[in-house]
Amino acid sequence: MTPLEYPVVVEPIIPEDGGGFAAIAPDLPGCMSDGDTPEEALANIRDAIAAWIEAAHDMGRPIPKPSRRLATV
Repeated sequence: MTPLEYPVVVEPIIPEDGGGFAAIAPDLPGCMSDGDTPEEALANIRDAIAAWIEAAHDMGRPIPKPSRRLATV
């Protein structure tokens, strides 16, 4: 599985919380990132997904298969 196979939700972060955009991989609990732009948040979540998968593998934990949901930007 590659990071691009997982659906990602990108949402704006309110200015009071620092602004920018949050990116979340719903199939991978706790896997999230952010960025100043939606594109940056998406690039960052790809790295976060890869790190999440590697950590789960190293700990012997199951890695969920990507769901069939579409990405939302």
